[in-house]
Amino acid sequence: MTLLRTVLLTSMGALALAACGESKTDPAKEQEVVAKVAPPAGKTWSQVVRVDGDGMIMGNPEAPIKLEEFGAFTCGHCAQFTKDSHEELKRDFIDTGRVSYKLTPFMLHPVDAIAGAIVKCAGPERFFPLADATFIEHEAFIAGASKPQPGIEEAMKLPPAQRFNALAKGWGIDQFYQQRGVPAATIQQCLSKVENVEAIEKGTNAGVEKYQITGTPTFVINGQVAEGIAAWGPLRDRLRTMGAR
Repeated sequence: MTLLRTVLLTSMGALALAACGESKTDPAKEQEVVAKVAPPAGKTWSQVVRVDGDGMIMGNPEAPIKLEEFGAFTCGHCAQFTKDSHEELKRDFIDTGRVSYKLTPFMLHPVDAIAGAIVKCAGPERFFPLADATFIEHEAFIAGASKPQPGIEEAMKLPPAQRFNALAKGWGIDQFYQQRGVPAATIQQCLSKVENVEAIEKGTNAGVEKYQITGTPTFVINGQVAEGIAAWGPLRDRLRTMGAR
């Protein structure tokens, strides 16, 4: 039984495999300053976005510092990271061409799989604005899922092609994204294709297998987990230490 099917048959709590926020220590040596790289004509690097495996990458594809976040939309620590970082990360790190940033949606809760599917279905140009809105407006996003809603148990019994749309309605996820510019038809079509929802599960499983992820947000820099870093301040310091200063 897959992780997604398991969690949809059990409680709505966070998965045992991962929690929101964990940390250890991880020292790093200061490195030489990395030169800035000019963006394509008429663009900033933060406007350059492309699909990459289970997530989306923003920034210079050849950036010497490659940052990846495994973040769950239901995770309060992930939300706080985005609130603290999103303007400075783009302005001082991504737009310099020194750092690229990949966000891979991670599943702690079925809400994460549904939201992740919708945000990815909206396409590369809308992915990061919608992801930012989900994190920055965290309380509004999780309002419907944080209290018992009528119809959720019935929704769980529906065929998969109907189940995720019913859950999105029951938790108010569809309304959240419609209010932020995603057409109802796009959400309906996206969640009717079970593979779009299962893709979030696959990305989660792949991250757990490759990096032994036990909490979110987890940051990976140039292929190595940044142990002990779960907030913007320490991550900003690490990027500066690596030469993005």
